[in-house]
Amino acid sequence: MLAMYDFLRMILSFVFVLGVLVFVHELGHYLAARWRGVHVDVFSIGFGKPLYRWYDKVGTEWRICPIPLGGYVRPHGFADPEDVTEEERATYIDGKTFHGKDVGSRAIVIAAGPIFNFLLAIIIYFGLFVTVGQPKLGEPIAQSIIADSAAAKAGIQPKDKLIKIGDIDKLNVEKVILFAQQHPDLSTTITVNREGKDISLPITIGSHSQDGKKIGQLGIGLDMNIIKGKPMSIGSAAIASVEKTWDVSAQTVVGLGQMITGQRSAKDLGGPIKIAQLSGQVSKGGFADLFNFMAILSISLGLINLFPIPILDGGRLVFYAFEAIFRKPVPKPIQNWAFQIGFVLILLLFVFSMYNDISQLSVFRWLTGHTN
Repeated sequence: MLAMYDFLRMILSFVFVLGVLVFVHELGHYLAARWRGVHVDVFSIGFGKPLYRWYDKVGTEWRICPIPLGGYVRPHGFADPEDVTEEERATYIDGKTFHGKDVGSRAIVIAAGPIFNFLLAIIIYFGLFVTVGQPKLGEPIAQSIIADSAAAKAGIQPKDKLIKIGDIDKLNVEKVILFAQQHPDLSTTITVNREGKDISLPITIGSHSQDGKKIGQLGIGLDMNIIKGKPMSIGSAAIASVEKTWDVSAQTVVGLGQMITGQRSAKDLGGPIKIAQLSGQVSKGGFADLFNFMAILSISLGLINLFPIPILDGGRLVFYAFEAIFRKPVPKPIQNWAFQIGFVLILLLFVFSMYNDISQLSVFRWLTGHTN
């Protein structure tokens, strides 16, 4: 009975989280289109044959579809004029077509989706900071030092407070861990505060192998307990929410870059199954944890859609930048070729993330003999 309850909670949390993220992303496209005078033919949440549909007063068809893995907005006259028949062009509403607008307006419509994902993250963080505060890890104070580690060789002692490492100051536990992991075998300096005095110590970050990759380590035991925050004022929460969104965005980009360069295992890349599992797990902690998770996913969705891959929003923005600079669109054969490559890349990414998800399932590990 408990397993069934957990499964239902996972499904409901997944549908809720992904549904909100997709709706907000597509709402950005929709509102930007309306602002720039483009009629929207269809606004769909989910894929497949519509379960329910209705038309609003301006003629937009709204759909709810059964496959909750995305959605789309179809602006009026979105297809290139040379790709549609005379009969289709005859149905166009004068002045309301997407391709009838200037390149700046088209770029705004496309960019609005990812922008709304970042705005959603800011709004979520703002709401959390105002109501429950900003939880954070404790200060980077050494609780213990591993013998013969990089920290021990540098002379760091228990109770030392880490002030600066390399060029990174204003340290917290997360910054220390990330810097060390990303810089194996780096020779640098670390500044600690010991009994009220700042001491600069030379250090060579240690390393160990994980999934065939080098990961840096200092050998310092830090306090990993999360300190519960206090509700912030509206002004402080507004600033902190923007800073948090920026920090998470930067960390996500760094993480993706490490996967591409091989510094981090690509096994960390998850797909729908992993998102569903995490949605169910974080929902156990309450709405605050679930909304925090939603903010992180919203940032990831915004960043991914800005990748310069033609089938994504970022790829279209690259085409529009070319058109704005050279006063003519990218040649049609190049566009077709690029979209085909983009489709293959996204398909491969989806398949790879699904493989990662499935390979972590216990039944798959049992079948393949990887039970540890």
